[in-house]
Order: sequence, then C-alpha cells, then structure tokens
Amino acid sequence: MALQGPIPVHFHQVFPHGCYIVGEVEKVRDFDASTPDRFVQSRDKQTGEPVWQIAVMDGDPTVKAAAKTVSVKIASVTEPVPPPMVPGLPFTPVEFDGMTVTPWVNPVGRLAYSVKAREMRPARPASKHTTTGATTSGAASAGARSGEAA
Repeated sequence: MALQGPIPVHFHQVFPHGCYIVGEVEKVRDFDASTPDRFVQSRDKQTGEPVWQIAVMDGDPTVKAAAKTVSVKIASVTEPVPPPMVPGLPFTPVEFDGMTVTPWVNPVGRLAYSVKAREMRPARPASKHTTTGATTSGAASAGARSGEAA
C-alpha cells in the first residue's frame, strides 16, 4: 500500500467549523524515556524536533460535549506561540498548517487518531475559508475529535 505513516489532511477536513484554543502549549512527555523523577520531552519521529501539544475545542455544534476537545501536537524546535486573543471572544480561534492524522488502536480496542500540525496561526475570517472537500468520514471525524492521541 502506498499510504504509510501519518496521513496528510487539510485543516478544514478535521475542523470544518473551526477550532478554539482551550489550553496552554505544553511539552509532550516521552513515556518510554521519562521516569517519575525525570521528565523527558517527546521528539518527532520524522524530524527529531521536540513535540508540543495544545488543547483545542472543535467548533462543530453537532459534536457531543465529551468529544469536543482534542490535543493537537506540533513538532518545533521552539515552543509554539498561540495567536493573540480576539477582543469580545472567550476563546481564541486558531488554524493549523501541515496537518496529519495517524490512526491507532487505543487500550480499549477503539480506533483513535493522533492529530499533528507543522504550525499554528490565527484563524482567517470565515468568508475566506474554502470548504470544498472539507468533509471527512464519520469515523475519521469522531476519532479525530475523541481527544485521544498517540
């Protein structure tokens, strides 16, 4: 099969209604290298760069509350900086470039998706969004929004 590793996707395929920052940028723990006394930051398998994550809320009104938050991982030498807050909004709208999803089976045997991005930037106004081809299959949408990550 030609498709191996992370699957490239566009932002609007994963978040057709946009997404909003609901957490801080955090280092991702390398669970194999870390010990209870020593934190080791995870490194991206392709680039070797440190991996960071940020929790975002899916703007899709049809997604159940328990599945609205997902962590997006970003490989970057420096800590990614979220866009500035938008006056009058309780959450900061954000978009991601260079996105991939990686399917995996979680410990309870369910299909989940790890969502990664190359970079984070301020969301563009809705009128500039192109939504052609922005739908995903129900399984991909539900898994990507499950909040579970590899």
